[in-house]
Amino acid sequence: MRDLPLEGVVVVELSDSASAPFAGQILAALGAQVWKVERPTGDSARGWGPSKWRGSGAAYHALNRGKRAICLDIKEAGDLATLHRLIAEHADVFIHNLRPGTSAKYGLDPDNLRVTKPELICCEVGAYGHVGPLNTEPGYDPLMQAFSGIMSLTGEEGQSPVRAGVSIVDFGTGMWAVIGILSALYRRQLKHTGSTVNSSLLETAMAWMSIGIANYNADGEPGGRHGSGVAFIVPHRAFATADGHLIVSCANDPLFAKLCDVLGHPEWATDARFATNAGRLQHRALLEGLIGERLAGRPRAHWQEQLSAAGLPCAPIQTTEEAVKHEQTRALGILGKPADDEIELVGLPLSFNGKRPPPLSSAHDIGADNPALDKLLAAQQLSPRRA
Repeated sequence: MRDLPLEGVVVVELSDSASAPFAGQILAALGAQVWKVERPTGDSARGWGPSKWRGSGAAYHALNRGKRAICLDIKEAGDLATLHRLIAEHADVFIHNLRPGTSAKYGLDPDNLRVTKPELICCEVGAYGHVGPLNTEPGYDPLMQAFSGIMSLTGEEGQSPVRAGVSIVDFGTGMWAVIGILSALYRRQLKHTGSTVNSSLLETAMAWMSIGIANYNADGEPGGRHGSGVAFIVPHRAFATADGHLIVSCANDPLFAKLCDVLGHPEWATDARFATNAGRLQHRALLEGLIGERLAGRPRAHWQEQLSAAGLPCAPIQTTEEAVKHEQTRALGILGKPADDEIELVGLPLSFNGKRPPPLSSAHDIGADNPALDKLLAAQQLSPRRA
């Protein structure tokens, strides 16, 4: 695919771990040229395991494909000066996830950078946010799932709290950062001025709690854990079949009536206890027990066929292997690799005019593109980066 939306945009990314690197990767997939700046010991994700690919954690490749990898130690005056030159002479966007105060220490704060480049877009990705009493505290995805209340709603009632099995807060923060950056690029086109974009893990986690917080503010109830279900719809959860689990979702009364027909109990749809969602919420345990008894008697494939034929939303709980190999996943083409010797990874979940941006190459080794940086800066008729 040619003519990607962000071709010509240059991004400098000084980041570590997951959220800010994910933002940089999205921009790279959209066509931007992204310069990934790592310290000499490399991004922490290079050491994440257990899976490895070409010497680095597979997680690192999942977050840093398609970027130019340069190694600069900003604690060294020469390398810091090089980074400043790269930003001043070439960058449209500068992304970092340094702790508040650290960027100013190295002159990488928006106020300083925009003295010489007023149209620069600076994106700061934080943990607890750029203001407030905890703004200098470190943070990771599980901490924010805990702090925001997400974990108070996740898992089975009476059991220990659990986090979502994927880094929803890290990835969500990267997405919010990109939304802010794209908005700032559009604003710059109109007003010829730069912007500072702030995003953080906690703000993202709070956004994911929007419905839970609305429910609490409406009636003062803090909510609870419903396993694979939710607090506000019944049935809307996983049920065990004879050979696996199946999510069944009835978000309204007509869908529930269809479910009752499929299960051979149309009378449930007119039962005063179950006829409305309010009633089903009140009698959750009883109704879910009845549904579970029926579904447990037949294989998952049988119920999938019956429920789908009736127009009822349902989905099997699949393993990673099943999800990767499913014909629907393959039809979407969201998994891919640019060459036969590359690892197959998830691409951008967007298409333009029916075409998905092509797969990005695996992440480069630490400092692999320092020669390209030297060449770029030498082209400005300035001294190349020191060895």
